Order: sequence, then C-alpha cells, then structure tokens
Amino acid sequence: MSIEIIAMGGYEEVGKNMTAVKVGEDVIIFDMGIHLDRLHIHEDTNIEKMHSLDLIERGVIPDDTLMKDVNGKVKAIVFTHGHLDHIGAVAKLAQRYEAPIIATPYTMALIERIIKGERKFKFNNPLQVLKSGEKCQISPDVTLEFVHTTHSIPQAVTPVLHTSEGIIVYSNDFKFDNHQKLSPPPDYQRFRELGEKGVLGFIVDSTRAAEYDQVITHSERVARVVLEDILDQPLKEEEGIIVTTFASHIERIQAISEIVAKSDRKMLLLGRSMERYCSLAETMGILKLPKNSSIYGSPKSINRALTLADENREDYVLLATGHQGEPDALLPRIANEKTSFNVQHGDNIIFSAPVIPNPLNRANRNLLERRLKSKGARIFTNAHVSGHAGREDHRNFIRMLNPAHIIPSHGDLEMLTAYAELAEEEGYRMGNNLHILRNGQAQVFNDEGEEVKN
Repeated sequence: MSIEIIAMGGYEEVGKNMTAVKVGEDVIIFDMGIHLDRLHIHEDTNIEKMHSLDLIERGVIPDDTLMKDVNGKVKAIVFTHGHLDHIGAVAKLAQRYEAPIIATPYTMALIERIIKGERKFKFNNPLQVLKSGEKCQISPDVTLEFVHTTHSIPQAVTPVLHTSEGIIVYSNDFKFDNHQKLSPPPDYQRFRELGEKGVLGFIVDSTRAAEYDQVITHSERVARVVLEDILDQPLKEEEGIIVTTFASHIERIQAISEIVAKSDRKMLLLGRSMERYCSLAETMGILKLPKNSSIYGSPKSINRALTLADENREDYVLLATGHQGEPDALLPRIANEKTSFNVQHGDNIIFSAPVIPNPLNRANRNLLERRLKSKGARIFTNAHVSGHAGREDHRNFIRMLNPAHIIPSHGDLEMLTAYAELAEEEGYRMGNNLHILRNGQAQVFNDEGEEVKN
C-alpha cells in the first residue's frame, strides 16, 4: 500500500491551504482555505455569491479539479482551526465530495456560519465534531486523531492519521505557547509518544521559517504585558481609545477585555467579523467578556455605538476591525471620516496586529496611520506576538516527532526553502527525506521508494 501527499493549496503562498493524503484507496482532505489577499479580503470577506470556478481562476481558493485524476474516494474532510485561510472555501469545495466534515466545536461553529451564508451551492455533507485528544475511525485502514496545540484562535489541533504504513502528522498552524488564558499548553507528551511510535510523514507550517532573527515565538503572556503597559495611562485620561486586532484572536480579545475591566471604561466590540467570531466564542463559553462590554456587527448598531462613544469618549474603549487598512473595514472608515466617531487630538490608536507583508497591505496600513496622525492621534504599533512557530520551535518539533519524511507547507518558496535549510541542519536531505512541493504536485511513499508526481 502506498501513501500519497497531494499539494493542492498553500505550497507556494501563504493562504488557501488544502492538502490531500491518499492511503491506498482512501483519501483524507485537510483544510479548504481562501487566499486572503487575492481579492484584498480579510476577516470581513464575502464570497458567498461567487462561483467556485471563478474563485479558482482568480487564485482565491485551491484548484481541486486535479482530484479528478486521483484514483480514490474522499473519506473525510478535516479542519485544523477556524481561520479563513483554512476554512474559507469549505462551502465552495466540500459539497463536491460525499464525505463528512470533521472539526473541533468552535471551528465547526464557524464552518456552519459559512455554510449558512452560501448562495451558490447546496451543502449536504455530514458534520462531525471531534475534540482534541479524541480519535475516530475514518476507514478500516485509517484512524484520525486530534492532538491539542496552540495558535491564535481557540481549539486549534494537529490532526494525525494512523495507518498501517505509518503515521502522518499535519501541522498547519501552530505555536508552542505555555501561557495562554483560554487554552492549555500543547500536548507535548503526545507528540513525543507519536515520535516514539514512528512518524512516516510530517507536513508542517513554514510561515516564519525565514525569520532568522526570531528564533522562538513569544507567548501571549508577552502581548498581555505590552498591552497593559500601553493602556495603563490612556485608561486614566479622557481621550479616546481604539484598539484594533484580529477578530478571530479570542485569546487577545480576552486579554484586552480584562485590562479594560480594571478601569471605569466600557468596551465596545465593533465590526461584522468581531460579531461573528466573538459572539460564537462567548455563546460557547470560550470568551468571557465583562458585563459592561457589548458587541455590535450590523452597520446601524455600529453607527449608534460610535455616536455614543464620540459624545462620551472618556467612558469607552473601542475594539475595531481594520488593522491592515482595508478600505471598507471600520478603523479606516473612522479615519476617513465616514462614521459618526471623530478622531481628535490626543486620541490613542493601538494596533495589536502586525502588517501582513504584501505591498497592498503595507500601502493601506501606511495611509491609515498617516491619516490618523494628521488628526493628532497617538499611534502604538505592533502590540502583538505571532501565532506561528519560530525557527527553534520548529527544531524542537522535529526532534519530538523524529519523522522519516518532512514536507514544509503553508508558505511561499522562500519560506519553504528556509524550512528546508533548518531541516537539513537536523540531518534531513533534499530529495531523500525532505521534499518541497508546489501546488499540483504529489509525494508518494511506497515500498519501492519515494517519487514526486506532477
């Protein structure tokens, strides 16, 4: 029996993640994401009315048409976590396969929202919730296990396939964080146990592999301390405060809400994606907001909240979308005077998110900051820590799993190559047990050796 790893998306870019693993005649698909920057869309994305073929042509979602040439049947579609670059294409692609969707409870709740909003395709796939630490039988030859890990969204997992030919570990995305408020540390013991059993293939996130000066990724505890220091004085003053971060970063939002709760101010969470991610997390008991916090997602409710905050700015902290400078998101609209909230001299704007590195984002973010500064606002940038592992975190993971083969993913060619260099430092060799794939290629492991298929 052979095992084939099919690179469908995310192997020459950061985004639209999708990988298929073929075990004999059984196929398991991991993730179905969108490329957030191809339409300059972020957490407020809206592609419900677009056809999948149009989105494939634009490079927004993975090209899964190559599955027609795969001689096997899809037995399951498995999701690692709830970010759009991993679940955003589920309603466009999953309906083509008679296979269950498997995800953790929070990820599944986000998937259900995407499915509910779909306008082009009917969706009949069964939905199966699997918690971290649990296993389920996919087929007689394949068992799926969810191993707990940490990331910048709740209930992220590392899926593991147990097969008669060996163990396949799919790790997109992760960080090693031992100090989150909403999540326990990663299950290091289980990863070591898998390494002792024998991992055949390791498919792994390479997003930060090329950041040679960032050897480890700091814990969310660091971000909490930075935010506490930044907000300490402004919370005592009468000027306005706007914090912007990823709406899906529930851990960060929990930290911000607890900092604000120590003051006399109320927190208003504003934006469609804030409502989407935070309302679900609060309903499920993951996010615990103070009683005087409120979430507003519709344009009318946001405008009413902004009017109130503008008239009483010393009483509120606004948590808003738009940290990348996306023109239609809330913070850029505030900066462009398209809302009822007017930025005044001395107001404080805290960016608890980095600039996602592409030319359009850099230009939009630069323009946003310049407009805010022109109004006299104080700008605090990069009160943030990454949700992706650093180089030495990756080295630790390799040593835990000791995989026979490594396939870096979730990165452009520079990132994939940087990860390959790290793996070579650990004794792996390109073309032997270290494999760089491009979208549309496959790596086959069989009794006769390995081969790459186009």
